[in-house]
Amino acid sequence: MYSNKDNINILTSLLIAHGIRQVVVCPGSRNAPIVHNLMACGAMECYPVTDERSAGFYALGMAQVQGWSVAVCVTSGSALLNLLPAVAEAYYQGVDLVVISADRPWAWIDQQDGQTLPQPDALRPYTKKAVTIAEPHTAEERWFCNRQVNEALLARYQKRRGVVHINVPLSEPLFDYSVMALPQERVIEWWDSSQLSHEQSALWLDKWDSSQRRMIVVGQYPQQKLDTGLLSALEEEAVVVSESLSDAGGIKLADEVLAVTDDWKDYQPDFVLYIGGAVVSKRLKQLLRQSAASYQCVVNAEGEIYDTFMHLQAVLSTDANEVLRLLCERKSKENGQLKGLSDEVKRQQGMANYLRLWRDSEAKERMKMKESQPDFSAPACVKYLEEQLAKVEYPYAVHYANSSAIRFSNRYAARYSYCNRGVNGIEGSLSTAAGMSVVTSKMVFCIIGDLSFFYDQNALWNQNLRGNLRIVLFNNGGGDIFRNVKGMPADDIRDKLVMASHQTTAQGICQQHDIVYRQATDGEEMKAAIHQLLTIESNRPMVLEIRLSL
Repeated sequence: MYSNKDNINILTSLLIAHGIRQVVVCPGSRNAPIVHNLMACGAMECYPVTDERSAGFYALGMAQVQGWSVAVCVTSGSALLNLLPAVAEAYYQGVDLVVISADRPWAWIDQQDGQTLPQPDALRPYTKKAVTIAEPHTAEERWFCNRQVNEALLARYQKRRGVVHINVPLSEPLFDYSVMALPQERVIEWWDSSQLSHEQSALWLDKWDSSQRRMIVVGQYPQQKLDTGLLSALEEEAVVVSESLSDAGGIKLADEVLAVTDDWKDYQPDFVLYIGGAVVSKRLKQLLRQSAASYQCVVNAEGEIYDTFMHLQAVLSTDANEVLRLLCERKSKENGQLKGLSDEVKRQQGMANYLRLWRDSEAKERMKMKESQPDFSAPACVKYLEEQLAKVEYPYAVHYANSSAIRFSNRYAARYSYCNRGVNGIEGSLSTAAGMSVVTSKMVFCIIGDLSFFYDQNALWNQNLRGNLRIVLFNNGGGDIFRNVKGMPADDIRDKLVMASHQTTAQGICQQHDIVYRQATDGEEMKAAIHQLLTIESNRPMVLEIRLSL
């Protein structure tokens, strides 16, 4: 029988899955449920040592001579601090240890209660990773607990071996051992470039081979760093989904497709390969988070564990182009073999149907967009601007601000767009575009909303600016994107305090900083002003303010 604490059971299951077989255990009541599980599971050998300082060095010696990880488990309070000398030694030797500390509920820290002190990060800077796994009470908290334990146990040997610390807060009662079996926990695998085609990592390749609904998701990616030719070659093998933040081809209107689809079941993949950084589309993220049956891999050279879609099972620590090249080579080998088995025919048919579903759905949405003539609005302006940009013959770059602006880019831009999508904040978009403009001879266009513009107006207070900076400002008198937040009441609080309604214009700011200023208040003025924005010669930046709220 096992503890009734979910965080302990998740930890125990994943320690077993990640190959931990030896634990040095120290006496105490708070860590007793953890020790109980380690003994009850039958997969680990426990070595009792009373003195925690000595226990740490016991574990170090065991790991040194055997060459694999050993864990050490201590109770709460000063017990953890006594491990620090051994942890520091392991850090400098590059020996991987797993420190497991029981902890008291956080509410009692610094309240003169026994054996309570701040334990998270108590062993820094000598740990590679430190996590605290609270008792989970919801599905999301359980996912977080699983992810944190996986992250910590994988960090032991990423790049350089070292110590990881897993802190386990436990509430009373402590000693309820009523759970019959350990949970079957998701195990995240980690492979570097030397292992990708090796037998050890064959699992993810086998999953790829057997999948009928493959999807390659490309998030934000540095311009011209991704081999889009490799992606293009895989478009008959998988649905490739990208946005203007990568301009990697494939399906570029995933958000629009899902917006008009009530039942997403047929659109769910059974294999997801995630490349690059942030994805803008909330609906795409929701789809993939609902795809619990899918096998999901993330690719990044640093080997970071990005569980954006909540079902990550493999981290491929290598350059994305290497993974794409491997899949293309695998495709070539398959095409050279005879196909005839019924399972293979079924898989090929399923894959063809999945590709057709996405392509046909996007084609419908693209036709709607092409035929639509939106009224004077921010989307109409971006649509017209992008159509005109496609005709210019000089080199240029376009920076879209966060919030609504980048979503319009995904809908209408037919080339790469820059955006501060790492954190998605509204601050600094104008400054980033201005910074781009001072180090390039290209024309730099910044498409930005009013709150972002006025928040960052000091970007124009700079003597280095030249006439190659062109700004399109959508002024609708507030944060219009908040108008569509699901469940938010349409009241004065929303308008005044959430959307930050205002009557400010950019004209005075432009006059103060010697910026060429243009304004448009209807469709015809907008088109004429965009023509000027793209063609006028000037040695000073230019702002086109689209007044959408008068």
